[in-house]
Amino acid sequence: MNRSCVGFISAIVLFSGLAAGATAQVKDSGPLTIARQGYLFAGGKYSTVNDRQVMSGHLYVEFQIPSSQTHRWPIVMVHGGGQSGTNFTGTPDGREGWAQFFLRQGYAVYVVDQPGRGRAAYQPDVYGSATRLDLENVQRRFVAPERYNLWPQAHLHTQWPGKGAPGDAVFDQFYASQLPGIEDFTLQQRLNRDAIVALLEKIGPAILLTHSQSGAFGWPVADARPDLVKAILAIEPNGPPFFDIVNVPAPEWFRNGTNQTRPWGVTAVPLAYSPAAAQASDLSIEQQEKPDGPALTRCWLQKSQSPVRSLPNLQKMPILILTAEASYHAPYDHCTVKYLEQAGVHPMFIKLADISIRGNGHMMMLEKNNLEIAAVISRWLDKALPAAVQGR
Repeated sequence: MNRSCVGFISAIVLFSGLAAGATAQVKDSGPLTIARQGYLFAGGKYSTVNDRQVMSGHLYVEFQIPSSQTHRWPIVMVHGGGQSGTNFTGTPDGREGWAQFFLRQGYAVYVVDQPGRGRAAYQPDVYGSATRLDLENVQRRFVAPERYNLWPQAHLHTQWPGKGAPGDAVFDQFYASQLPGIEDFTLQQRLNRDAIVALLEKIGPAILLTHSQSGAFGWPVADARPDLVKAILAIEPNGPPFFDIVNVPAPEWFRNGTNQTRPWGVTAVPLAYSPAAAQASDLSIEQQEKPDGPALTRCWLQKSQSPVRSLPNLQKMPILILTAEASYHAPYDHCTVKYLEQAGVHPMFIKLADISIRGNGHMMMLEKNNLEIAAVISRWLDKALPAAVQGR
């Protein structure tokens, strides 16, 4: 599928169609009927470390195939930092998650635990240092940003299902699910890229849903094997391009991190640019003089006066980038969109507030209106991969 696959429908018509039904309530409905379920491991290799053989680099995935599978391509769901596949298999207050929603829509669903996370065991002799859980950070970034007001949109957060503090039953369930992971950002991406490619080689072409940290895995997977990625659902993908954003008090709000966390633009691992970039420093970049609007960061882009390198493999599948109103991603996800657009990629960018879905934070798949958001994604998929393509 080439770049024209994204343009076969008008972006305006598509956006209007998504908005039209976005406010409808979506509820759990009856028992799920599953034809087959199970688990598998993908990727990984043996190596000798400290005179003993170990296995590393593998991911864990559990899958369910609905009895009425009406969509040809399965959805592979990859969680973000500090999380595991439980992000998608339910909510901390006991409601259905995105996995069940898409099963009910007729998709086979594969839910991943990243290498070194959850049921894909941590191998310290290979992976090195692990991240540490941070109770305060979980509150300020994930469940209660409105109490901290660290970015301009934070006060708009209303959708967390509970008090968002230790001792609240919903918060305690969520915090119990948090996990340490591989600290080395580049190693994370290399291992996950290879393991997800190995998974797709086992199960065949699929739709890849990423969230947060794992957004940096989706691009190199699709770049390496565009034939195996039918669409990318990038839910607040890791970003923005090149530099992390450091939150500082108002009125400044944003500063660049000191190092290029994503020296290849949207990743820390190489991508196949055209003309080719032999090394990340071949990308000539500059920062906008002014942001695109109030409460937004200034984006880093390729210099327009230099030859702008494209990302041809990412032009071969439809891409959705979706951002919540109150998340710490709200000030900068547009920069990821602008960077990809400059590189010849044309993602659909949905800001939930623009379609009257308000008050969500970064963990939208767990929040009170999680199924309403899943319905927006489902409607986009129906248009980006229509029935004739999916073979229904």
